[in-house]
Amino acid sequence: MELLQKQVQQLDQRQIQRLEVLQMGALELREYLQELSQENPVVDLTDPAPPADTGREDLQLQHLRWLADNDRQNRYYQGLWEYEDDPIARIGVGGGLEETLPQFLSRQVDRMGLDGDTARTVSFLASCLDGDGYLRPPLDELAADSGIPLPLLERGAALLRTLEPAGVGADSLSQCLALQLERAGVDGPALAIVRDQLEPLARCRYRFIADRLGIPVDQVLSALKTIRELDPRPGAVFDQPGPAPYVYPDLFVVEENGRFTARARAGEPAFQINGYYKELLASSGQPEVKDYLRKKVQAAQDVLGAIAQRRDTLLRCAQAIVDRQEDFFRRGEQALRPLRMADVADAVGIHESTVSRAVREKYLQCQRGVYPLGYFFSRGGAGGDMGGAAAKAALRRLIDGEDKAHPLSDQKLCEALAAEGCPISRRTVAKYRDELNLPGASGRRAR
Repeated sequence: MELLQKQVQQLDQRQIQRLEVLQMGALELREYLQELSQENPVVDLTDPAPPADTGREDLQLQHLRWLADNDRQNRYYQGLWEYEDDPIARIGVGGGLEETLPQFLSRQVDRMGLDGDTARTVSFLASCLDGDGYLRPPLDELAADSGIPLPLLERGAALLRTLEPAGVGADSLSQCLALQLERAGVDGPALAIVRDQLEPLARCRYRFIADRLGIPVDQVLSALKTIRELDPRPGAVFDQPGPAPYVYPDLFVVEENGRFTARARAGEPAFQINGYYKELLASSGQPEVKDYLRKKVQAAQDVLGAIAQRRDTLLRCAQAIVDRQEDFFRRGEQALRPLRMADVADAVGIHESTVSRAVREKYLQCQRGVYPLGYFFSRGGAGGDMGGAAAKAALRRLIDGEDKAHPLSDQKLCEALAAEGCPISRRTVAKYRDELNLPGASGRRAR
């Protein structure tokens, strides 16, 4: 019988705990600490106020500058963002995790200072909307069923259509898109097309539309780009099959002196060790008490160390991502580059599996929105310079800019993408085109 000696590295309980804490999302970590405070008497949960200087103020200033260039809908959301520092406090109340479209609209109605009958009518109409945000039932039918006078319903419907999200309360796709264009101050061909030419637009009959409106085809194509940016289902975001998961950003990205920097969220989950028990540990003459408290204090300190390590690892990984995806934060998804977790691991000096745990269920907020950290990882095409999201953006740009009299085939699109550093197959082009809801070349040809 031959004996072999092996050296095996095993994780101790403290290492396991640090790995578990590292992969927790912000909400999961809060729940973990709440359970810990119930099990360990020396743990006092704290809810530190955001520091006075700081990243949040910088972010708010940049966020406000960005919102100044956007529509009234975003400015309305900004008003909510300013007074709700802790979204967790909203769980279970109006505007919390399970807020419906009628609830969202009713909160806006409450701020309008309407008389009682009008306010109740608008709220009633909000409850009649379908999942897409449309008011489908004819108002005369609603008047007959509800007993509300038709003139009051008409006035209420007009007020409903002034609320956010833009387009809500419309009775048709045409009216929905027109409301959004009017809210944005857009006039001209785009508005005329959504009002009267949606059917030929859906059939890509651009020349027919141009003749009907008496404008050049290139103006029709320009209007098409504007129309594509509209939301045909403004209420769909509230139409969830079950309770919607709340996204709580762990990180913010701000621009400082021309460089994008990742910062941890102010007031992240934390706790402190109760001072009374620390004094009791130092002064007690009873061995059983000292031994019990020593174990509890050590357990709490281990968790504090795990939280500190989680924060440090998350920040270093996030900064490595931000540095390598700088063009995304400047130009958008078309500039997203392929990035592997192994690349971040090499940059930070940790194992790839640690990066995987660090980015799991973590979210980053920047001026372009809130993104899971996993969004920034992509293998890209073989030898290519683009990831999937960037390839889709480039594909849409090529199709938007093509000659509609001679649209590009999938093979031509494949060749054009390869020339831009994205060598993907024709089948992948077709797949991405379908995911973008773009027809084939024959469906895009101007008639």
